[in-house]
Amino acid sequence: MAKKSHQENNDNLIAQNKKARHDYFVTDTVEAGLVLTGTEIKSVRAHRVNLKDGFAQVRNGEVWLMNVHISEYDNGTYFNQNPLRNRKLLLHKKEINKLGGALQNKGVTLIPLKMYIKRGYAKVLLGLAKGKHQYDKREAIKRREQNREIERVMKHY
Repeated sequence: MAKKSHQENNDNLIAQNKKARHDYFVTDTVEAGLVLTGTEIKSVRAHRVNLKDGFAQVRNGEVWLMNVHISEYDNGTYFNQNPLRNRKLLLHKKEINKLGGALQNKGVTLIPLKMYIKRGYAKVLLGLAKGKHQYDKREAIKRREQNREIERVMKHY
């Protein structure tokens, strides 16, 4: 799967999974549309979304976003949905087949990296990811601190 450029404005950014790149090696990304109800899209536009524990699965030729919390709309009535319900993602059949094949590998998962509004529609940037071990995380932290120290020293000279 080829990497696509995702040129969304930061104004349109609704939620970002900052912990994802810390916990996973993201190898590929794909943009997917999101099927939402009326009160859910109002909550999304109000930035009331949490992607932290979310993941996606391919089931019966469809991709489903699971465990993503979209809060109930404050002014909603009985139309409000369960905040943790599974939501269908909109992808082309070819993309679904590629993702399904990639997910057959051991230790590979599909995680939401960002949610944003693009041309009036809610979109999710999904990442094909493999989990990091604890020593990989420590190595990344060490490398980041070393780069900060180098920048600090170079700033004075």
